[in-house]
Amino acid sequence: MKAWRAETLESIDDYRLVDLPLPEPAKGQARIRVRACGVGYVDALVSLGRYQVKPPLPHTPGGEIAGVIDALGEGVEGLAVGQRVMAQAAGGFAEYALAPAASVVPLPDKLDFAAASGLRINYLTALHGLRQRAMLRPGERLLVLGAAGGVGAAAVQVGRLLGAQVVAAASTEAKRAFCLEHGADQAIDTDPEGWRDRLKALTEDKGPDVVFDPVCGPLFQPAFRSLAWGGRHLVVGFAGGPIPALPANLPLMKGAALIGVDVRQFLLFEVARARTDLADLMAWIAEGRLSPPVGRVFTFDQGREALEFALSGQGAGKTVLAID
Repeated sequence: MKAWRAETLESIDDYRLVDLPLPEPAKGQARIRVRACGVGYVDALVSLGRYQVKPPLPHTPGGEIAGVIDALGEGVEGLAVGQRVMAQAAGGFAEYALAPAASVVPLPDKLDFAAASGLRINYLTALHGLRQRAMLRPGERLLVLGAAGGVGAAAVQVGRLLGAQVVAAASTEAKRAFCLEHGADQAIDTDPEGWRDRLKALTEDKGPDVVFDPVCGPLFQPAFRSLAWGGRHLVVGFAGGPIPALPANLPLMKGAALIGVDVRQFLLFEVARARTDLADLMAWIAEGRLSPPVGRVFTFDQGREALEFALSGQGAGKTVLAID
């Protein structure tokens, strides 16, 4: 099979399309013929060794895949060769990948491979953050920062499904139009100058009840200061660069909370809740209530370009590498 691989993590230019032996599924694994692999900002960071945990070398990028089961290892039940599925798998930038059977989920008929490849982490992050961490209630106002990105767009859609009024913050007119098209009630720019006044006008002088923040950039503190009484600010990621700080008196003055959202630990420590959330997402898709938008799609020979684009933050929706 062919796969993208690098012997170092120094540069995206080090990644090459190489020939590798077809992997054999071990006990409890499924081998998947990859049709699409989601490419996020974190995938790009990992590929450069800039994430919290560096991957072993040599490294093949990609952790979220969608495709067709090609073979099953010993002891795997409830799955079948030929099934359309999505899964968590190391090395998704490849024609075939091995995935733990426990991570393999059959796809609803309405969900294509490209959309499925960017669904699991982004939409579980959004639902876990809004449902379990913020305890978002119907009628509350939700502000989503970085709303045109993969996880931001997921939060916009999930927030609407949970009954919130959604304000999407995005940097360009095109990105704001994308957010409105995919469920946001209102959109706002991200220019810090006068931003709090513009947000106040949009929210009828009340401010948001919940902030979903995968950026934690220049608007981190202005957004927290704009919270309504009893508000919750979700820390989801740091796409904005250096990690910001918050004066400890602000939560006291606002009666507000700063809350972390880590979907990877959620999947590890709250398995039953994670399964329920994922089942709800699949049900919403099957019912036609949720349709994950697909961002820019790159062909298999454009692996390096896909990583560069995901790192740039220029896209709307989840970037996808189409393997087949």
